[in-house]
Amino acid sequence: MDRPFFSNRMRGKDMDIRKASATDMPAILKLIGAYPDELMQDNLPPADAFFIAIENEEIVGCCALEIYSKRLAEVRSLAVRKDFQHKGIAKQLIRACTAQAKENAVYELFCITGNPDFFEKQGFGSFKKEKYALIKIL
Repeated sequence: MDRPFFSNRMRGKDMDIRKASATDMPAILKLIGAYPDELMQDNLPPADAFFIAIENEEIVGCCALEIYSKRLAEVRSLAVRKDFQHKGIAKQLIRACTAQAKENAVYELFCITGNPDFFEKQGFGSFKKEKYALIKIL
């Protein structure tokens, strides 16, 4: 088993954050699939872009860091199983992505989210007071 990126004790249970491998993708896809109205289901990053949260040998959360250049990377596909939400798992997954970005000398992270308050608490903010990221599907 891979060495955990972070390790944390939460409410008496072991929880680890580590990089995902190809064998983790079915569980990641299942977790993301539980949120079809909130998360993109297509064009997901490869397994090695994901961090996963594991508790009791089960994947209970995931988040990907998609690096576009030395300047810019996206934190995306953040999902935590409903029965594990509000335990700090999402925050730790974002910390893992942020640490990985720093290790790769990336200096700007962005996210597209339906929950801006959560990401603002993690240090994300609008760019020059812009309020919206707009997308056009071609």
